[in-house]
Amino acid sequence: MVKSPAPDLDATFAALAHPTRRAILARLAEGETSVKELAQPFEVSAPAISRHLRVLEDAGLLTREVDGRVHRIQLEAEPLAGALDWIARYGRFWEAELDSLERFLGRR
Repeated sequence: MVKSPAPDLDATFAALAHPTRRAILARLAEGETSVKELAQPFEVSAPAISRHLRVLEDAGLLTREVDGRVHRIQLEAEPLAGALDWIARYGRFWEAELDSLERFLGRR
């Protein structure tokens, strides 16, 4: 039986699956910003940006602070640590496989 990753890891990878959401996270890595400022460089509608932000927020990758009509958005990187740990396990696997291949080819 195959064990599925934890639901929060599923949400993290689902959120990272879209290039616009990855670009939003890259921008947020530079610091907190308003939704209006965040949306400016994207050629998508305001409702589309809102949907992307909701996916990121549901995955725990950002927090929102509302001050009147201004929504301030900030990156929450903790869920990315879980994704990095999961990927790192497979990195170690491939390093071992490539080391084995290198030893095999070195014998020839």
